[in-house]
Amino acid sequence: MSREDYEVVIGLEVHAELSTKTKIFCSCPTEFGGEPNTHCCPICMALPGTLPVLNEKVVEYAVKAGLATNCEISRDSKNDRKNYFYPDLPKSYQISQFDKPLCEKGYIEIELDNGQKKKIRLTRIHIEEDAGKLNHDDFGGGSLVDLNRAGVPLIEMVSEPDISSSEEAEKYLRKIKSILEYIEVSDCKMQEGSLRADVNVSVRKKGETKLGTRTEMKNMNSFRSIVRGIEYEIDRQIDVLEEGGKVEQETLRWDDVSGRTFSMRDKEDAQDYRYFPDPDLVAIKLSDEYIENIRKTLPELPETRRIRYIEEYKLSERDANLITASKYLSDLFEGAIKICNEPKAVANWILSDISRILNEKELEPNQIPFTEKELAEVIILIQKGTISSAIAKKVIEELFVNPKSPSKIIEEKGWIQISDEGAIKEIVLKIIEENPASVQDYKGGKEKALGFLVGQAMKQTKGQANPQMLNKMFAEEINKM
Repeated sequence: MSREDYEVVIGLEVHAELSTKTKIFCSCPTEFGGEPNTHCCPICMALPGTLPVLNEKVVEYAVKAGLATNCEISRDSKNDRKNYFYPDLPKSYQISQFDKPLCEKGYIEIELDNGQKKKIRLTRIHIEEDAGKLNHDDFGGGSLVDLNRAGVPLIEMVSEPDISSSEEAEKYLRKIKSILEYIEVSDCKMQEGSLRADVNVSVRKKGETKLGTRTEMKNMNSFRSIVRGIEYEIDRQIDVLEEGGKVEQETLRWDDVSGRTFSMRDKEDAQDYRYFPDPDLVAIKLSDEYIENIRKTLPELPETRRIRYIEEYKLSERDANLITASKYLSDLFEGAIKICNEPKAVANWILSDISRILNEKELEPNQIPFTEKELAEVIILIQKGTISSAIAKKVIEELFVNPKSPSKIIEEKGWIQISDEGAIKEIVLKIIEENPASVQDYKGGKEKALGFLVGQAMKQTKGQANPQMLNKMFAEEINKM
C-alpha cells in the first residue's frame, strides 16, 4: 500500500509566551536574554515559604486571544498543579489549567490551496507558567539550569485533530502567529522560543474512523522544522504499519540536522500528571462586563484588514493576503501610504524587493530595520524624478544595512538621477552610434529595439539616467534620421 491509502490526523498544541512586563506569579522581568539566573526571585525559584500571586494582565491577554479566535470565555476557571519532575522545573510541578480553562470551543479558519476555507477547531486556550532552560555542556559532560524563563507566562492553544497535512499545519500556525501579533499579546519570535508547538501526528487507513496511535514532537520552533518533522513522522509511521508493526505512543525529539525523530519517553496521559487545584491560588471569576471591555479593545484583525485593502486600496486578493499575513508588513504598508498616498507602489515594494531581501537574509518582518517613513521617502523620490526605480532598488538594499534617510543615502553614494537634457542627449547620441542594427530595427517597427537602447543607456549611467527622458529622446533622435 502507498501513502495515498492512509489518512493523516494532526493536532497542535501551540505555546505562546505573553508580552507582559513581569512573570505570571511574581514581579521578575520577562525580557529575553540576560545573564543566566538574573531574572529570577525566590518565587520563581520555588524556595520554601513563597506564595504565587496571579498577574492580572496574563488573564486579560488570554481572554483577548480567546475572543480573537472565536472562543467561549469561561466565567469561572482555576489554576491547577501539573506534577512532573524535570531539573528545569524548580517546583517539580507546573501551575497550569486542567478541567476549567479560560477559553474553550473556538476555531481558526485557514484558506486551502484550492481557495476553499477550512475551520480548525480549538479545544481550549489556557494559561500556564513556562519552565526554565537547561544549557548542555558537551565538553564538561553536564548541564546547567537557567531559571530566567521559569515563570514567564504562556498561553497554550490546543487544537482538535482537524489538520490533515503538513501544509495545513503550516497555514494554521501562520494564522495563529498573525492573530497573536495583531492583538499584541505575544511578540511570536520563534527564534527566541516565544512561539513553539508540540505536534501530535497519527495515521490511519482511509475509511477507518478510529484514530491511529499518535506520537508527539515537542517544542518545535520553526515552520520549516515543523513541516519536515510532520512529513518524516507520517512516512515513518506508515512504514511501521506496512511492515506489520505497531506505532508506539511516545514523545519524540526532532533533530533538524539528521532530519529524523528520536524517542525521548513514553507519551504521558492526563492521569500521569496528577492534576489537582492549586491551593495557593484563588479561582478566577470573570464578569460579563470585564469580558466585553476586553472585546472592545480588540484591534482590526487580519481578515477584516484584508477585505478593507481589497475594497479601499484596490489590491488584488493575493497581494492583500500576503501583506496582512504579517502585522509588521501591514503596519509598514499603512504607515507608508499615509505619507506618500501611493498604495499600489507601497504594496509593490513590500512584496517584491523587501520580501526578497527578508528571504535572502532569513529575517522576519519584525526585523526590518527601517520604518514606513523611509519607505515612503523612496517612493516620493521616484515620483519627483530624483532617482530611478533601478536606483530605488539599491536604496532599499542599503536601508537594510544602513537604515537612515534615503535622501542622505543617494547623496552620499552619488545616486541622484541624471535629468539634465544636455547630458542625456550626449548619452543618447553615443548609444545610437554604437548600435546601428537596433536603430534600424526600431525604424522598421520593432518597438522592443527602443527598450534595448534605453537599457544600454541605463547600463552606461549605472541606472542614474532618467528613463522617461531617455525614451522620449531616443524616439526623437531616431525619427530625425
